[in-house]
Amino acid sequence: MAAAAAAAVGGPQPAQSEVPEQGPALDKAATAAHLKAALSRPDNRAGAEELQALLERVLNAERPLAGAAGGEEAAGGGGGPGAAEEDALEWCKCLLAGGGGYDEFCAAVRAYDPAALCGLVWTANFVAYRCRTCGISPCMSLCAECFHQGDHTGHDFNMFRSQAGGACDCGDSNVMRESGFCRRHQIKSSSNIPCVPKDLLMMSEFVLPRFIFCLIQYLREGYNEPAADVPSEKDLNKVLQLLEPQISFLEDLTKMGGAMRSVLTQVLTNQQNYKDLTSGLGENACAKKSHEKYLIALKSSGLTYPEDKLVYGMQEPSAGTSTLLVQGLAGAPGALGQVESSDEEDQDGSQGLGKRKRVKLSSGTKDQSIMDVLKHKSFLEELLFWTVKYEFPQKMVTFLLNMLPDQEYKVAFTKTFVQHYAFIMKTLKKSHESDTMSNRIVHISVQLFSNEELARQVTEECQLLDIMVTVLLYMMESCLIKSELQDEENSLHVVVNCGEALLKNNTYWPLVSDFINILSHQSVAKRFLEDHGLLVTWMNFVSFFQGMNLNKRELNEHVEFESQTYYAAFAAELEACAQPMWGLLSHCKVRETQEYTRNVVRYCLEALQDWFDAINFVDEPAPNQVTFHLPLHRYYAMFLSKAVKCQELDLDSLLPDQEMLMKLMIHPLQIQASLAEIHSNMWVRNGLQIKGQAMTYVQSHFCNSMIDPDIYLLQVCASRLDPDYFISSVFERFKVVDLLTMASQHHNTVLDVEHERSMLEGALTFLVILLSLRLHLGMSDDEILRAEMVAQLCMNDRTHSSLLDLIPENPNPKSGIIPGSYSFESVLSTVADFKAPVFEPGGSMQQGMYTPKAEVWDQEFDPVMVILRTVYRRDVQSAMDRYTAFLKQSGKFPGNPWPPYKKRTSLHPSYKGLMRLLHCKTLHIVLFTLLYKILMDHQNLSEHVLCMVLYLIELGLGNSAEGDSEEEVSMGGPERCHDSWFPGSNLVSNMRHFINYVRVRVPETAPELKRDSLAGTSSDDLGSLQNSRRPKVLQRENSGTAQVFSLVAERRKKFQEIINRSSSEANQAIRPPYTPKKWSAPGSSPPLTTAILEIKESILSLLIKLHHKLSGKQNSYYPPWLDDIEVLIQPEIPKYNHGDGVTAVERILLKSAMQSRMNKRIIEEICRKVTPPVPPKKITAAEKKTLDKEERRQKARERQQKLLAEFASRQKSFMETAMDVESPENESPMEIAAAEPQVSEAVYDCVICGQSGPSSEDRPAGLVVLLQASSVLGQCRDNTEPKKLPISEEEQIYPWDTCAAVHDVRLSLLQRYFKDSSCLLAVSIGWEGGVYVQTCGHTLHIDCHKSYMESLRNDQVLQGFSVDKGEFTCPLCRQFANSVLPCYPGSNVESNLWQRPSNKSTQDLIKEVEELQGRPGAFPVSISSETNLSKEMESVMKDIKNTTQKKYRDYSKTPGSPDNDFLFMYSVARTNLELELIHRGGSLCSGGASTAGKRSCLNQLFHVLALHMRLYTIDSEYNPWKKLTQLIEDMNSQLGNEEHQPEVPILYHDVTSLLLIQILMMPQPLRKEHFSCIVKVLFTLLYTQALAALSVKGSEEDRSAWKHAGALRKNTCDAEKSCEVLLSFVISELSKGKLYCEEGTQACAMVSPIAWSPESMEKYIQAFCLPFLRISSLLQHHLFGEDLPSCQEEEEFSVLASCLGLLPAFYQTDHPFLSASCLDWPVTALDIITQWCSEIRSFTERHAEQGKALLIQESRWKLPHLLQLPENYNTIFQYYHRKTCSVCTKVPKDPAVCLVCGTFVCLKGLCCKQQSYCECVLHSQNCGAGTGIFLLINASVIIIIRGHRFCLWGSVYLDAHGEEDRDLRRGKPLYICEERYRVLEQQWIAHTFDHINKRWGPHYNGL
Repeated sequence: MAAAAAAAVGGPQPAQSEVPEQGPALDKAATAAHLKAALSRPDNRAGAEELQALLERVLNAERPLAGAAGGEEAAGGGGGPGAAEEDALEWCKCLLAGGGGYDEFCAAVRAYDPAALCGLVWTANFVAYRCRTCGISPCMSLCAECFHQGDHTGHDFNMFRSQAGGACDCGDSNVMRESGFCRRHQIKSSSNIPCVPKDLLMMSEFVLPRFIFCLIQYLREGYNEPAADVPSEKDLNKVLQLLEPQISFLEDLTKMGGAMRSVLTQVLTNQQNYKDLTSGLGENACAKKSHEKYLIALKSSGLTYPEDKLVYGMQEPSAGTSTLLVQGLAGAPGALGQVESSDEEDQDGSQGLGKRKRVKLSSGTKDQSIMDVLKHKSFLEELLFWTVKYEFPQKMVTFLLNMLPDQEYKVAFTKTFVQHYAFIMKTLKKSHESDTMSNRIVHISVQLFSNEELARQVTEECQLLDIMVTVLLYMMESCLIKSELQDEENSLHVVVNCGEALLKNNTYWPLVSDFINILSHQSVAKRFLEDHGLLVTWMNFVSFFQGMNLNKRELNEHVEFESQTYYAAFAAELEACAQPMWGLLSHCKVRETQEYTRNVVRYCLEALQDWFDAINFVDEPAPNQVTFHLPLHRYYAMFLSKAVKCQELDLDSLLPDQEMLMKLMIHPLQIQASLAEIHSNMWVRNGLQIKGQAMTYVQSHFCNSMIDPDIYLLQVCASRLDPDYFISSVFERFKVVDLLTMASQHHNTVLDVEHERSMLEGALTFLVILLSLRLHLGMSDDEILRAEMVAQLCMNDRTHSSLLDLIPENPNPKSGIIPGSYSFESVLSTVADFKAPVFEPGGSMQQGMYTPKAEVWDQEFDPVMVILRTVYRRDVQSAMDRYTAFLKQSGKFPGNPWPPYKKRTSLHPSYKGLMRLLHCKTLHIVLFTLLYKILMDHQNLSEHVLCMVLYLIELGLGNSAEGDSEEEVSMGGPERCHDSWFPGSNLVSNMRHFINYVRVRVPETAPELKRDSLAGTSSDDLGSLQNSRRPKVLQRENSGTAQVFSLVAERRKKFQEIINRSSSEANQAIRPPYTPKKWSAPGSSPPLTTAILEIKESILSLLIKLHHKLSGKQNSYYPPWLDDIEVLIQPEIPKYNHGDGVTAVERILLKSAMQSRMNKRIIEEICRKVTPPVPPKKITAAEKKTLDKEERRQKARERQQKLLAEFASRQKSFMETAMDVESPENESPMEIAAAEPQVSEAVYDCVICGQSGPSSEDRPAGLVVLLQASSVLGQCRDNTEPKKLPISEEEQIYPWDTCAAVHDVRLSLLQRYFKDSSCLLAVSIGWEGGVYVQTCGHTLHIDCHKSYMESLRNDQVLQGFSVDKGEFTCPLCRQFANSVLPCYPGSNVESNLWQRPSNKSTQDLIKEVEELQGRPGAFPVSISSETNLSKEMESVMKDIKNTTQKKYRDYSKTPGSPDNDFLFMYSVARTNLELELIHRGGSLCSGGASTAGKRSCLNQLFHVLALHMRLYTIDSEYNPWKKLTQLIEDMNSQLGNEEHQPEVPILYHDVTSLLLIQILMMPQPLRKEHFSCIVKVLFTLLYTQALAALSVKGSEEDRSAWKHAGALRKNTCDAEKSCEVLLSFVISELSKGKLYCEEGTQACAMVSPIAWSPESMEKYIQAFCLPFLRISSLLQHHLFGEDLPSCQEEEEFSVLASCLGLLPAFYQTDHPFLSASCLDWPVTALDIITQWCSEIRSFTERHAEQGKALLIQESRWKLPHLLQLPENYNTIFQYYHRKTCSVCTKVPKDPAVCLVCGTFVCLKGLCCKQQSYCECVLHSQNCGAGTGIFLLINASVIIIIRGHRFCLWGSVYLDAHGEEDRDLRRGKPLYICEERYRVLEQQWIAHTFDHINKRWGPHYNGL
C-alpha cells in the first residue's frame, strides 16, 4: 500500500524537511508515504530523526494554547488556534496511515481485531441490561445489542437506566458466565485472526507517544492552581473544550479494535518514552515551563501539604485541624498521633477540639506512600493525574475505559488508579460538583474492582485495603465533633457531625461503594479479616458513628428548628458501617473461618470498652437522650449470631464478663424504651423528625442492620444475666415501676399519667418480642423468609415488587440479591394466592396482588412479627382486622378475636438461658399484680395489657424451667432471695401459690385507707438481701452515706420496694424527678401511708375470676377435663387456636392443668367454691366505656344505614325523573307524570335548591351537560384489518382510509363543481371535531346554576377544573360538566295529541310538511320580548360553537356565511346520533333504551338546534323537499346557466343529512305522522341511490342483463316496488349520459369480480340503506320515546323498517323479505327517477370520473379502534427510545407516541414548540380535537390530554406479576394487558375520561 502511494507521487523523493507548514493534503500524504518507506528500511535512524523533527514542528504545544491562555500573543498564521490544531490532527492521521487514506487504514486495522470482549462504554442515562442468572458479579451489565443477541429466556434479568455510566461485560468470563455471551463474543476468536503485519502499525508506534505527550503538555499548560477564592471550573472547561478533538481522536483509535489498543497500551505504559519526553530537561523553554507547572500541581497531591495551611487555615479552623492531624499521622511512625496539644489549640481555638481523643493509626500502616506526593513513571499515570485534576471530564473517562478490553492495560490502569486513590478522594472532597464527579469515579472503579483476580492482585501488590481504610478515616476526620452522649463535660468520644456536607450530600459513597465491592471478593475479605492492624483501624472508624445524631428530649418548648440530619445519619450507618459488615459476614459462613470471627469480636469488644470509658459510662444511662446509632454493638451482635449459627462456635467463649454485659444491654434497651416513649407522644416537642427516626429504625431497608441486632444483643444479655435484674431493668427503663403496685392509686415520679398506659403496653410488648422472637436464635434462612413474608402479607395484600422491597434483604447489594432469591418465589407460592389485576367499577386500576392463603391465617399469622415489622401503628390494626374478617368468613370465630398465640421454633441450645426470664419471681410478681389490678379495674390498664400478660404466662407454660421438677418445689437454700411473694421460681408451681396479704404504701387519699386496716402483719417480709453468689460489682454513694451494694441485689430490692413497699423498709424509695446518678433524699414525694390489703388470691384464682369477668357470667368456667379426660393428653386442640380473652384464659388453665396435677386439683377446687361475686357487678368505668362505645357505634351504624337508604331512594328518584324528562310518551319508564292525570307538565328537580317544578319561560330549568369536541367518529375505518402501532421504519400509518378523510375528500370534490351553499346542505360535518353532548341526567334551575358558579369562583380551594371556562362539577353526583342545556317547556297533553295515528293520505302529509317548513322561523315568543329561556338557548348555542375549533366549523368558501352555521347545527345532531349508535355497538340489534338512551339529552338538544335552524329559511325553490316530492317541469331553469355553478344533484345528497334538515326545519314539537312521512319520502331517494351505486359497481355485462330483465317486467302491477324494474330504469336513464363510458380505461378498479345474484344485490342494497334506518329509528326513539325492538342481525333491516312505518302493516313474511317492498313513492316512481337522473347526466357529460366516484358512497364503517399494540413492551421501547424527532432530528428526552394515529411526538420538547404549544398538546388538537392518548415510551404509562387538562391514566403493560412498572424503574419484561387496553379504548369511545379519571391537572400547553 505504501509503495503504491509513493509511486503515485513519482518515486521516493529527497528528504523534504522544508515541507510547507500548511501544504495541501497531497503533500502530507506524500511525506507520510516517504517517511514510512524510510522507516521500513533495516537501518531507519535517518527516517526516525526526520519524523521526530516533523512531529516536533507539527505537534507543538506552544502555538494553540496561546489562544487558550487569553490570547496574549496572536496565534501564528492567523488561522487561530483551531486551524493549527486541525492541521496537526490531519498530519497525525496521514502519518498513521502511512500515506494511504485514513478510512482504509481504519478498516485494515479493524480486520485484525480479536474481539473477544465487547467493552462498549456508556455514559449516564444509557439503557442497559443486567441478568442475574448469568452474572458472577452483581455489577455485571450488558449493552442492549449484546443482550438481545444472547439467549436469556427465562432468566432473571432487568433493563435499567445507567446512573453513573458503565461498560458492557459481554465476553468477560470473570464477570459473567459464558452461557450468557452473545453470538459475537462467544467465539474465542483470537486463534483464527491472522498476525498483524509489522508495517501496518509501525507509524503509530512512532507518532502516538509524541501525540500523547503533546496532549499532556496542553493539560499542564491549561491548569492553574485555583486561588483560594475563585473556583476555576470555567477555565478548566475552556481548556477541555479546546482539547475535545484530540481526545476524540484518541477515543476513535481505541475503537479500531485490539491491534490498535495494544499499541496504545505500549505507548501509555512505556516508562522509557515517558522519561525521555517529559523530563523537562533540554533546551526547549516551553517544555521547561510546562514541567514546572506540573511540579507545582504535583506538590498538592499527597494527603498532606503545607499550602493547605496557608490557603485554608485562616478561614476554616476545622480544616486546619484536620490538616495538622493528618500531618501527625504522616510523620515518622514513631511520632504517630503525638501532636503537641498546645500547637493544636491555636489552630482551632473556636472549636475547642484540642482534647479530642487522637486516632492512632496502627503501626501496620508502614508504607508512607499513601500520604506522600505522587511520582509518575508513565504517560498513563500522568494522564490519570490530570484526569483527576480536571475533575474527570467525560471524554477522558470514556477514553480510559475504552482501553480496558486490553488485559495488559487493565492491570496497569488498575494499579495506577490505586496509586492515585487517595488523591482522587481528596479532590472529590473539595470538588464543587461532587455528584457528577462521584458518578464518574464509580464508573471507572466498578469496572476495575468487580474483577476478583484484579482486586486480589492490587490488594497484595499495592496495599489497596490499607489505602482505602486510611482514606476513609482521613475523609471522616474532617467532620468530627465532641460527643454529647452521657457525660457532656468530660466525654472524650468524638463522632461525625451529620450536618456536614460530606455526610449530608453523601460525598463518601464512591469510596464506601468501592470498599464494599472489594470486600465481596473472598480472597480480599480474608486478608482484611486476618490483618489485626486493619481491624483495629476499622473499628476506630466505626466508632466515629457510635452515638452520632444524639436526640435530647425537649421538655418545655417545642423545638424551633427541626433538623433533618437524621437522613444523613441513617444513610451513613447503613452504607459506611452496615454494608461492609454484611460483606464481611458473607465470608464467615463455615467452621474454617472461626478465627476471623474471633478477631472481629475481640477488637469490637475492645472498641466498645474504649467507648464506655470515653463517654464515662458507669451504669445508668443519662435520662432523656437517645441515639439510634450503635454500630459497634451491632457488629458485635451480628458476628456473635453468625458464629453460633454457621461456625459452631461456643457462645460463652465470645462473651465478656457480667459487668460488660450489663453495660452492653443499656443502650439498646434505651432505644426500645425510647421507641415506646416516641409512640406515646412523649417526644412531641422534638417535632416530626423524631417520629421519622423511630420509623426508619424499623423500616425494611434498615431493620436487619438496626433493630434486629439490637434485640438479638438484648436476648444474649438476658440469657446470661440474672433474670430478676434484667426484668427490673426493663420496667425501670420504661418508667413504669411505680405503676406496678397493688394499690388502686399510686404516684409516678417519672411519667405523666396519660403516658403510663402506653408505656406499660410498650414494656410488656417488648418483653413478648424479646422472648418469642427467634430470628437469630435458631430459625433457618427459609423460615425467616417465610415469617417475614407472612407478616407483610397479613398487614395488607402486596404486589410482588413491594414484597421484594419490604422483606428485609441483606442490605449489602454486592453480596447477592436476597437471602435465597430462588426460595423467594417458592415460599411466596406456598404462603400466598395471586389475585389477578382487576378493574374496580370506579375505573381505578388494581395491580396484581398476593394475599395470604387461608391456612396461613389459620396457623401462621404471628402478631409478634407483625408488631416488630410495622412502620405505622395502623398496620397492626389492619392485620388484626383482616384476621378477624378471615375468622368470620371461615366460621371459626364470630366475635372480636385476640391476637393468636403462635408456637415458636425451638431455641438454639446456646440461648436456653433466655427462658429463665419467664421463671423469675420478679416477672411473676408483675404478672400477679397486673392480673389483680385488671380484675379490680384499676385505671390505666387496657385489654392490650391483659393480652400481653396472658401471652407471657402462656410463653412461660410453653417453656418450662429446667431443673425444677414441677411437683416438689425446692425451697431454695440461702442463696434464693426469700421474698415474701413466691416460694420458688417455677411459673407452673407459682401459679397456684396463694398470696394472702400485701402491705402497700399509698397516698393518704387512697380508698384503701377508708376500710379498717387489718391488724395482722403482712406476709411480705422482705428476706435478707445478702447475695453471696454475685461479685460486688460497683461501689456507689447513696444519698450521702457510703454503702456497698451488690448492683444486682440492689436493683432487685429497690424494685420490690417500689412494687409493694414492704413493712420492713418503711423508707420512701421513690425515684427523684430528674437528678441523674443520685437517689433523692427520703421525703421528696407526697406523703405516703402504709396500708395492708387482703388479697387471698393465686394466679390461677385470678385467671378463673377473669374468665367470669370477661364472659360476663357468674361461674362461667367449667374445667373441660371433667367431661373428657382426653383433653389433658392432646397436644393441640383446634378449638382454642382462635378466639378472644375467654378462649385465651381457658387455654392457659388447660395448659397449667396439663403440666401439673396439683394445679389441676386447685383449679377444680376453686371452681367448686361458688365464687363470691366479684365486687358488686357495677359496670366499671372502663367496661362502661367500652359498652358505651359499642352502643354508640351500633347507633351510629343504624343512623348511617338510614341515611344511606334515604339518600339511595332520593338518588333513584333523581335517576328516574331527571333523565329524559321530555320524552313525550307517557309509558316511558322515565316519566314522572305517568301515574298522574294526563294534564301535568314535565316536572324537574333542581339539585341546588331542591325545589321541583316545570321549566318555564321565566325560570327555565336545564340539564347538566358536558360539551366536548370529538374526533372518534372520524377514526372509523372501512376495513376490518386492525391497524398496528408501527415498530419499524417500514411500517407507517397513512390516515387516508379513515371516515374523516373520506368525508373531507367528498366535500371538497362537491365544492369544486357545485354551488357552495348547496354543497353545505348535501353532507354532514363533525366527523372530526364534532361536538358531543352528554349529561349525568341531573337538572337545575339556570339561575341557581349561575349563583353556584359565582360561589365556585370565590372558592379559594384549588380545583381540578377551571371555573373561568365555565367548568364545574354536578352538585349532586360530582360529574364533570361545562354547560347547562335548557329544557323546553312542554306539557304531556300535547304530546299525546301529536301521537294519535292519523288517517291522512301521504299526499296530504307531504303538503303539510311543506307548509310547516315554509313558515317563517322565530322563537316561540316574539323576539322583541326576549325571555330568559331564549337567552339561555342562545348562550348554550354559543357554548356549543366554542367547544370546537374554528377549522372544524367553517367549511364554506365564503367565510362567515350563514350556510356554515346551518351545516354545523344539523351536524351536531348527526354527531350525537352517530356516537350513540357506536356506543350501542354499531347496530340496533340489542334494542332497548340502553343506558345511553336513559341519560340522553338529545331531546333538549333538538329543541335548541331547531330553534336556531328555523332562523334560517331555505328559499322555497331550493328546498330539497320539493325536488323529492314534486315533478318540476322546467328542468333547464333549475340547472342554471353555464357560468353559475349548478346545485348538487339530489342523488349526491347525503340522505341522513336531509332527514335532519327536514326535521329541524319543522316547528317543534313534531308530529309523529310528519316524521314518518319524511322518512318514507327520503327512503325512496335512498333506494334510488343504492340502485345507482349498484349499477356503477356492476360490469358492462351485468348492466345489460339487469336492464333487460327489468324492462320485461316494466308493466306489471307492482313495478314501482320491484327492484329489477327500478334498477333497469336507473341504468337506462344514467346510460344516456357518459357515466358508464370510460368503463374500459380507468374504472377497472371499481369493477368487482363477484358475480351478482339477486341475493347478493338485495344484501348490498340493504347494507346501503341500513345506516339511514338506524339513525332514523334512534331519532324516533328520542323524539317520541318509543322503545327500540331487539332483533337478530339478519333481520335488523325488516324490524327497523316496520318500526319506522315503512313496511305496510299487512306485509306477509312468508316469502323472503325484499327491501323494495318498503318503497312508497310520493309521485310516479319512474318520472321522479328520470328527474333525478337527469341532474347527474348533465354533470357526467363533463366529468364522468368524478360523477362515478360521488355515486358510490361508502356507508359501512367499522367501529373505531385504537392502534393494536405488540405483546411485549420491549419491541416498542427498543424502536422508539432511540428514534429521532422529525423536527429537530435529536433523540427526544421524553418520547411519546399517539395511540390513535401512531404519530411520534416529543413530550415537553421545546424544539417542537409552535406558538407556545408543545407538540403533544398541538397533536391532541389536530388528531383528537383536544383529546390525546399518548404512550410515554420511557415510562410505559399512558397520559391523557383533554382540552387544557391532562392526567396520568396508568399503564396497559404489566409484568409477569400483574404490576405496572412506571418509569421502567424495575426494568422487568412487560406484557400487554388486553383488559386494560379495552377499558382505555372504551373510555375513549364513550368519552368518559373526564368522569372516570380523578387526578386531573392543568398542562399550560407545556406537554
